[in-house]
Amino acid sequence: MEPEFRSGHVALVGRPNVGKSTLLNSLLGQKLSIVTPRAQTTRHRILGILTEPALQVVFLDTPGVIRPRSGLQQSMMRQVSMAVSEADLLLFMADARADRPDALSLERVHGLPAILVLNKVDLIRQDKVLPLAEAYLQLRAFEAVVPVSALKGQHLDALMQELRERLPVGQPLYPEDMLSEHPERFFVSEIIREKLFDRLRQEVPYAVAVNVRRYEENPGRKDLIHADIVVDRPSQKGIIIGARGRTLKAVGSAAREDIEVFLGRGVYLKLFVQVRPDWRNQEGLLRTYGY
Repeated sequence: MEPEFRSGHVALVGRPNVGKSTLLNSLLGQKLSIVTPRAQTTRHRILGILTEPALQVVFLDTPGVIRPRSGLQQSMMRQVSMAVSEADLLLFMADARADRPDALSLERVHGLPAILVLNKVDLIRQDKVLPLAEAYLQLRAFEAVVPVSALKGQHLDALMQELRERLPVGQPLYPEDMLSEHPERFFVSEIIREKLFDRLRQEVPYAVAVNVRRYEENPGRKDLIHADIVVDRPSQKGIIIGARGRTLKAVGSAAREDIEVFLGRGVYLKLFVQVRPDWRNQEGLLRTYGY
């Protein structure tokens, strides 16, 4: 007999920098969420769709759980709450190198069915995994515990088997060839922001928003994209532009290359830097920039 088709929403939840976006990209086999070594890179709920012959998983990558200190961070935590409320199952992710459970993130998933995913096991001795897993299990029940390395792809088959067994029986939620519901201009802005995180230091990248102001598709020719890089202070504008415009040029060049790979076509990318004081606490600007 053919297996019953299963489908559902699976939210990835955990502290910043535990590898949620890396896991999403590894499971999808394509880079959908931006990834940097910096904490709090993800600001949105990123939807990625994985379809197999008898399974469709709608993954919801989320910002790392923190105690919010700005309007932007409050918006990020609302994205976490929204994803948790939509999910049929949670992947509660933790860094396997931690010496204690992540109590702050556990508050977000109280009473909801979850799989404990201990990531980065390639970086520690295997006998260190069990004590952390037992510490989590003393705080709440989990459907399963799966140690993985999202970066190296270790034990992802075991994680996918848990999803095949635990998601509800149901019809596909999206067309089988669909990867995400976000528009292309959203991913363009995320790619630009990733390149800013790669090149900027200290607090500057956290003060940056990217707003795609103009997006023109030109069949048979290169697409035209104009994007604003928004910062809090004039000094940050100078840092992003760099001496003789070198930093901005480097960001634009790296972003254009990745955008062309993502879209599968050529683009003209023009970047502008704007100063909007305290934009992270202005509700109107937060809405304008997609938060």
